[in-house]
Amino acid sequence: MSHFHVNRRTFLQAVGATAGAALLPSPRLWSRAIVAGLSAQQNDGLADYTLTIATTPIELAPKRIISVTTYNGQFPRPLLRLKEGERVTIDVRNDTDTPEQLHWHGQFVSTDVDGAAEEGTPFIPPHGTRRISFVPKPAGLRFYHTHVRAGTNLAEGQYSGLVGPVYIEPKQHAGNYDREVFLTLKEFQPTLSRGGDMAMDFLSPAQTLPALKDSGESKMKASLAKGMPHGYEVGYDSFTINGRKLGHGEPVRVKAGERVLFHILNGSATEIRSLALPGHSFNVVAMDGNPLPKPVRVPVLWLGTAERISAIVEMNHPGVWVMGDLADDDRHHGMGIVVEYAGSKGKPQWLPPKPFKWNYAHFGNSSAPSATPDEVIDMLFEKQNAALDGFNQWTINGVAYPREQMTATPAFHLHEGKRSRIRMRNASDDIHPIHLHRHSFELARVAGQPTSGVMKDVVMVGGYQEVEIDFVANNPGLTLFHCHQQLHMDFGFMTLFDYI
Repeated sequence: MSHFHVNRRTFLQAVGATAGAALLPSPRLWSRAIVAGLSAQQNDGLADYTLTIATTPIELAPKRIISVTTYNGQFPRPLLRLKEGERVTIDVRNDTDTPEQLHWHGQFVSTDVDGAAEEGTPFIPPHGTRRISFVPKPAGLRFYHTHVRAGTNLAEGQYSGLVGPVYIEPKQHAGNYDREVFLTLKEFQPTLSRGGDMAMDFLSPAQTLPALKDSGESKMKASLAKGMPHGYEVGYDSFTINGRKLGHGEPVRVKAGERVLFHILNGSATEIRSLALPGHSFNVVAMDGNPLPKPVRVPVLWLGTAERISAIVEMNHPGVWVMGDLADDDRHHGMGIVVEYAGSKGKPQWLPPKPFKWNYAHFGNSSAPSATPDEVIDMLFEKQNAALDGFNQWTINGVAYPREQMTATPAFHLHEGKRSRIRMRNASDDIHPIHLHRHSFELARVAGQPTSGVMKDVVMVGGYQEVEIDFVANNPGLTLFHCHQQLHMDFGFMTLFDYI
């Protein structure tokens, strides 16, 4: 399956036939929501888009064909290219035996459209259709994906192929580039293994808080002393960009002198990804679809689960290159794509870049602090090792989101129009890509370093570190907050905000 080459004035219509499925804890939990979903469908008129969820085979490489749930029988297509401020109508058909959710990640939509059952969004019923309509905003790179709990079933949730990119055209184009290329990074064939240490040496600042580290490590030592094993983690056998393993898809064909705007989505269920292109640098212009205060040139990109980066690459180093992950093992198992200059031939080359640390504050204004918040919400993230049948349980302020129900009592309360600061303190050695639904937030402080001007909807919180984010409560309704690592959110790492 080839990468997407899109002229920036082209508006693509996407229709199709087959795709996905999802697992829920018990039919009793979703029967009422299914009724709501049935009542919301079958309006008059044609939809702008149709997305069909079904199980389908996809070819990752010759002789490597797998069966997964997808949208419209493809991965990662279809790209939905929408117009900022122009209402769109979408029919979502579920050709599986279980109810589904489709989450519009990064968009300012209402709770009935957002695609999270925890907020009250109706399910898309089995073998049924739900029509939804909304005004796309804000402009930039967003995406859509399933939002159901997978639990121990590694064929469900975001372990499947239910991921697709969205690009919302701005009312006025910014930036100087010749064309766009959309890349979706995704692993397949997940397996369970016992936990190990997560690499965090790419993050900067590296500062950790002694109190958080002492707490997390003492709890882990106590658990292991009782004979508990490390909690389960997820690994993968196949790694892809745009659904094809390195060397088995169409290359990105470029010409010397071109300025290519790469829109890159980490569509993984659990993995942090890196990306480098030998001999080239990335001029990052947007994160999570939101323009940066100023473009920043870097040699390597790092993307937590569900993060997106838009970066312009000047094609000034002819040859045939591997754009790929820094991890040799992951790249050798497919996490890469060939970039081929016109007139160049030969075997694709990979050269590791010089060491580079990823610092969110580097992309913002370190000299201008963010605005003073109206209130501060403190959150403490903790891990209970192997506490749930060998799986880690995750808590926010000592509370795990209940596994046996969809909507829980909101733990945090917002006042419309007020600016809230969330101070996140991570007392575990894991990196957590934290996502806030239906809002964007501004980075205020990262591991002790102040910054401003960087607007996102996902941010990696390093092990034993503290990160502060600000957002304005301007989209009333239940609002989900969670770690975007599927294994973490399924085992407690979620909470709800409401407006009062």
